[in-house]
Amino acid sequence: MSEINKEMGIIEVVEKYPQTVDVFRSHGMGCLGCAAARFENIEQGAMAHGIDLDALIKDLNKVAEKSH
Repeated sequence: MSEINKEMGIIEVVEKYPQTVDVFRSHGMGCLGCAAARFENIEQGAMAHGIDLDALIKDLNKVAEKSH
């Protein structure tokens, strides 16, 4: 079951699932503390960094599901 989706805010996901920080970083989104991360959703952040959105969402959900 997919909980994290592309419309969710980056910081919203990190606050709810702290273990996703490593997933964001491994996909090339290492600037989770930057100002843009505060207002961008996952899709916007992925587009800005040229990241495969589907792969990122899949990996984020894999990690989030392990926390349940």
